[in-house]
Amino acid sequence: MSSVLTTSPPPTVPPQPAVPAPARPRRRRRPRVAMVMTHVALLVSGIAWMYPFLWTLGSSLKDTDEFFGRGLNPLPEQLLWSNYQQAWEQASFGTYFVNTLLITIGTCVGTLLVTAMAGYVLARAPFPGRGICLFLISATLFLPHGYTIIPIFDLMEQLGLLNSLFSIIIVQAAGGIVFGTFLFMGYFQTIDSELEDAARVDGASFHQTFWRIMLPLSGPMLATVGLFTAISAWNSYFIPLVFTLARPEQRTLSVGMYAFIGENSTEWTLLCAGSIITLAPIIALFVLLQRFFVNGLAGAVKG
Repeated sequence: MSSVLTTSPPPTVPPQPAVPAPARPRRRRRPRVAMVMTHVALLVSGIAWMYPFLWTLGSSLKDTDEFFGRGLNPLPEQLLWSNYQQAWEQASFGTYFVNTLLITIGTCVGTLLVTAMAGYVLARAPFPGRGICLFLISATLFLPHGYTIIPIFDLMEQLGLLNSLFSIIIVQAAGGIVFGTFLFMGYFQTIDSELEDAARVDGASFHQTFWRIMLPLSGPMLATVGLFTAISAWNSYFIPLVFTLARPEQRTLSVGMYAFIGENSTEWTLLCAGSIITLAPIIALFVLLQRFFVNGLAGAVKG
């Protein structure tokens, strides 16, 4: 007897409708347009901000006829590098440069020492009357130099420090103490206190902890306050003018710029060359210290 095996056909599955692929979201063009407009606005603003410097740089390489003939065009037809040599020799810029350099270095050293110590004490050492001290220090920020120059001049005269670069250094350093102190105070508050606790366990005193641990860690803030102080001291005009009236040989670069302005005429090309000579060291200093400047300022704001 033979059996016939029959197999039933497989069930047919009805075709399912194709599922459409999800539509990709259209890229929004408005944010991209806004970004492009923002970059264009920033570029135009940057060019407008840099144009006076570029015009001064170009004018320092022109002769007198080209200076008045080309107007606001900053590009010189012929580079006249002799303007820098004449500006350096005619206005005694060599002497003024040395005076400005000594004042700037002395002001930076004095300001950094005082502000670093004061900022550390205000940040880490609670003492009676700390709030009143902070209030009095803050109040001095609103005192303009014009109102305090007379008593400062009288004080320097009584101390016998007039007609010297040392008097300018003292006054310049005193003017930047408040701002630098608050920057250091904010920066020291961001440093973990466990470092001080470990130093205290090892037998370090308060002063040893500052000089051996905290001060080396404040390198970015030292660069920040030093850069601020250097720019202020290098470009200062009012205080060096008052304290060098009787001693023209002790003038700084900013005061010596007026040597190009005569009673009847002004040597504009040499004045532009002198301006570039004055600005070049500060620009170079900022380029070298800008990384520390940003890090130190960010740490102070965070604190």
